[in-house]
Amino acid sequence: MNEYESLANGIIELAAKDYRRALKYIKKYPHAHKSHEAWRTISDCERFFCGHWIEELTAADGKMIMNRIKSEIFDD
Repeated sequence: MNEYESLANGIIELAAKDYRRALKYIKKYPHAHKSHEAWRTISDCERFFCGHWIEELTAADGKMIMNRIKSEIFDD
């Protein structure tokens, strides 16, 4: 794996980690004072996973990644 691929994978992994953490927070504390920060993170990550930039980083399907994380959190 070259340096570009390592960086791209790191960006995607971090977005997935942030998305997962924010969704878990919203699930556990839907009305908490800090939930606006979690919603902002969710929105940012969804824009990333559905946007053109992820297509520049990887051949992976960003929407599939996003939906898999959602089902992991909410379909338990």
